[in-house]
Amino acid sequence: MDIARTPRTPHTPQASRTLRIPGFDYRRVEVAEGVALNVAVGGSGSPVVLLHGFPQTHLMWRHVAAELAVDHTVICPDLRGYGDSDKPVDVDGLTYSKRAMAADVVALARALGFDRFVLAGHDRGALVAVRAGLDHPEAVTRLVSLDVLPTADMWEVMRGRSAAVGFHLYLMAQPPGLPERMIAASADEFFGYFLDGWTRDPAAIPAEVRAAYLAASRDAVPSIVADCRASARIDVEHDEADRAAGRKLRMPVTVLQQDWGAALGFDAEGLWRGWAEDLVHETVECGHFMAEEAPGVVVRAVRGAARGRGEGA
Repeated sequence: MDIARTPRTPHTPQASRTLRIPGFDYRRVEVAEGVALNVAVGGSGSPVVLLHGFPQTHLMWRHVAAELAVDHTVICPDLRGYGDSDKPVDVDGLTYSKRAMAADVVALARALGFDRFVLAGHDRGALVAVRAGLDHPEAVTRLVSLDVLPTADMWEVMRGRSAAVGFHLYLMAQPPGLPERMIAASADEFFGYFLDGWTRDPAAIPAEVRAAYLAASRDAVPSIVADCRASARIDVEHDEADRAAGRKLRMPVTVLQQDWGAALGFDAEGLWRGWAEDLVHETVECGHFMAEEAPGVVVRAVRGAARGRGEGA
């Protein structure tokens, strides 16, 4: 698929990449006081919102978004703190809570004219999607999660030597200061490590796209760290409070996941059933960046969620 290129102007935000999803319109939408999101919108029909993961931007959806836009209005934002979206300073540990980021997503959809929508997320975006489903069940009609566990479960399964796979999460969970300085000192090497190591098919992330991800991440170290730090603190508190109260995802949920359980010794589907009774859980063979490595699989899952399980979105 071709990538559209936009010439830089003096008013282009510092983190802006020249790559865009062809055929999509771009705009900035205010979703909270002092926070506007960069969003790509394309297609027509019932709405599907796609949330990117780490260390990426909305561009990771370029293949999936183009296919879904044939019969859906597809909304692809950069999450707060990422890409060309605003990056507010985290002063209280709440700014990058998944609750705040989920509220952004609901406000974005409403600003674009949609009160209800299918929501799909990858990695960090999937954690935001789960929180949106728990906090805003009236808005999220179907939920699709790509290659994560809910936050509280994620921390519980990483024990002993197996926890080394999540070393970056432990680093970014530390108090403000040292993690930001360490990562900023070697940002391309740090973020590039995950883009390279988590991809089974290197061709899935072409050099120009990889460079765009690195540049965007390099420009966003403090907010990316704050996002991950929140997942070790306030996000776990929110998950544990919901679990204690017996709150679950009320909408149908589809999960695509690598076989983490075989490697780390846990039952991924069983953990997800603790949060979602109406669940389809599928193990995939591609790498972590499945929207780029296996876009057809992801398109099928999102379309199935939107159309094949009860009434359409």
